[in-house]
Amino acid sequence: MEYVTRIVIIGGGPGGYEAALVAAQLGAEVTVVDCDGLGGASVLTDCVPSKTLIATAEVKTNFDSSYEELGITVDDGEDGTVVGVDLGKVNRRVKRLALAQSHDITASVTRAGGRVMRGRGRLEPNREPDGSRTVVVRAADGTEETLVADAVLVATGAHPREIPDALPDGERILNWTQVYDLEELPEELIVVGSGVTGAEFAGAYQALGSKVTLVSSRDRVLPGEDPDAAAVLEDVFRRRGMNVMARSRAASAKRVGDRVEVTLADGRVITGTHCLMAVGSIPNTAGIGLEEAGVRLLESGHIWTDKVSRTSAPGVYAAGDCTGVFALASVAAMQGRIAMYHFLGDAVAPLNLKTVSANVFTDPEIATVGYTQADVDNGLIDARVVKLPLLRNPRAKMQGIRDGFVKMFCRPGTGIVVGGVVVSPRASELIHPISIAVDNNLTVEQIASAFTVYPSLSGSIAEVARQLHTRKTQREA
Repeated sequence: MEYVTRIVIIGGGPGGYEAALVAAQLGAEVTVVDCDGLGGASVLTDCVPSKTLIATAEVKTNFDSSYEELGITVDDGEDGTVVGVDLGKVNRRVKRLALAQSHDITASVTRAGGRVMRGRGRLEPNREPDGSRTVVVRAADGTEETLVADAVLVATGAHPREIPDALPDGERILNWTQVYDLEELPEELIVVGSGVTGAEFAGAYQALGSKVTLVSSRDRVLPGEDPDAAAVLEDVFRRRGMNVMARSRAASAKRVGDRVEVTLADGRVITGTHCLMAVGSIPNTAGIGLEEAGVRLLESGHIWTDKVSRTSAPGVYAAGDCTGVFALASVAAMQGRIAMYHFLGDAVAPLNLKTVSANVFTDPEIATVGYTQADVDNGLIDARVVKLPLLRNPRAKMQGIRDGFVKMFCRPGTGIVVGGVVVSPRASELIHPISIAVDNNLTVEQIASAFTVYPSLSGSIAEVARQLHTRKTQREA
């Protein structure tokens, strides 16, 4: 009788379900243990819902900002309202699409031969003589089932971090998983936190019609992003009427009747009808037996992993936000796939974060890949940089696009592309050719010589490459 490798995956987010599909494809017996529904926070409460909400905001923004310049006439009536938003209807659509995506993922895993169990998984400390691991699954009704696995993948994700004096109540003080229960648009929204999540929601609700105050503890919004890109976005936010409060740390938030008071560390108090807390996340690694089973946790609570997703415990892998490697669904999925390829003996390349493309879904979007401006400024890599404003692009002029740019980094001697930044509408689509260049060590000459459609926004990518090539040729001459 042929032996079948047993894989147990704790957590059904992108890291978990993508790993399950790979393991099933490679002939393993796969069980996915999940308590909320496959897709995890990414599909149910984070990435898919937020980007669906942002898509609605984007349509409204594009119309509000461009219709007049493009020659479209609108009878806006006596109240001056051009386009309105039914937030209750929007949020019902958001949740419907998220559930549909979760059901599709479950069907894919089941169709591939995987088993899906509803419950919470706990890794047992014992390791059997044959090297197998034990996972105990506790269902909602309290019943337990024991699973034996040759390898376990932990992909339990993360949850919103909370400030003790600003705990969400789900009505006026909210975290990002709770906003989809709102039936009416917040009249005055205070967003605490100017990282990716805070910036995305601040921009979306402002576009939908809320009066938004963004509280940032740092000097600028998006402190972890390209400084030129962050400057463009902050300028857009302010120009559209957002109150951006830099160097302002929130100490507490409390309800006062139908309003919320947010007290800053310096004693100032700001008020609004709602407050969204976007102050980071905490890995879901407590209470599931990890340390007892020999899995090393970092001081932050994240699981330590190597480049092929192994933890410090033999036979235990980890993927996704619980590892703290890169809080992106694409990275989680890659970590999960790499783990299965590695354990099941298939060809595998270690995770290379310098080929990861990422996107901030604001308006305009900010997409990045490879080495960054900070890497260049700090001397981590020697690279030449060219930045080209979109204002010079003919397609951008036609579409009324004023804000944004394309920036590219290449090695001075070889011209090999090592990074890029795109700030524009649909930057998430435009970054792909630069990602291909970074991943395949293409040169600016190769990018410059490839045909682009005229007119197109992608033409700016080729133009930046041509400018980098010209500068290289001039210097060598």
